[in-house]
Amino acid sequence: MTDRYDCADPTGRADGLDAAERAVKDGRLVVLPTDTLYGIGADAFSPSAVRDLAATKGRGRDMPVPVLIGSWRTLDGLVDRVVPTVRELVRAFWPGGLTLIVRHPSTLSWDLGDAVGTVALRMPLHPVAIELLRRTGPMAVSSANISGRPPATTADEAWAQLGASVDVYLDAGPCPAAVPSTIVDCTGPAPKVLRSGAVSVAALRAVVPEVVAPAG
Repeated sequence: MTDRYDCADPTGRADGLDAAERAVKDGRLVVLPTDTLYGIGADAFSPSAVRDLAATKGRGRDMPVPVLIGSWRTLDGLVDRVVPTVRELVRAFWPGGLTLIVRHPSTLSWDLGDAVGTVALRMPLHPVAIELLRRTGPMAVSSANISGRPPATTADEAWAQLGASVDVYLDAGPCPAAVPSTIVDCTGPAPKVLRSGAVSVAALRAVVPEVVAPAG
């Protein structure tokens, strides 16, 4: 059974967050709003839930699922070593539309895909997402769409693509930005932009001048 909650209504938001928390902890899928796009999420530490997420999207292991977190403090437990450039970018743009690819400790018991020791992390600037993440801990979250189709900017668009394959939908209206996050690879000698999005290269370079822009 799929449940949908209107997060613009205080009662709907409270009930929806309770239902989404239960679903995540039970290894089920939820759709949640973020500041960029709607996402489909699952417990990052449940391999079966992450597999279900990827299968629902039609996404292969060659496209590892990013992870959303609800606080800066969580970063330190998920990263092998927080280098100064990562710390500076986090302070400047989190919460917000910046995804950072970093190396994670080999001791973490998760399987997000063929990431070869790395993980894409972001802290979203959305109150519903933050509250859910603070209840559940890190969540594997990808855009709420079938791979190859347009990403969802509303809960209606997410439902049209994913339907009853998701247990809980948190509807908070249209996404404020309606653009994907900027992705920066921080595993090399200099941060490298892999995808342009909500945070511009100019803004990144104002904080870390050595940021490498995408080719072309």
